[in-house]
Amino acid sequence: MLPPAHRLVDADSFRLATRAGERAGSRTLVVHLWTPVGDADGPPRVGFVVSKAVGNAVVRNRVKRRLRHLAREHVSSLPGSAVLVVRALPAAAGASYDALAEDLARGLRRVVPGPVRS
Repeated sequence: MLPPAHRLVDADSFRLATRAGERAGSRTLVVHLWTPVGDADGPPRVGFVVSKAVGNAVVRNRVKRRLRHLAREHVSSLPGSAVLVVRALPAAAGASYDALAEDLARGLRRVVPGPVRS
């Protein structure tokens, strides 16, 4: 589970990250990273978008749980007060935990400046 300080909950931040942030996609995920300029006080925050296209409620919740657990491992490598939005694609429903981990790490390597832990 992500600590409350690292949870992205406001719609404006979701919108900014998806529209103005760097984007990297894979077969199962799209990763959006937005780093605000001049406002590096807060911790990095992470949010998830898992639509009904991914599957029914049971499948969506399983995908969200997996993504939350995976993102928790990468929060420390995010810059300053970065906003990360992870959007699950329909292929995420059938993907294994390891496949989601690889896709998330690959996406983060492409959008985060500097080294990212795998």
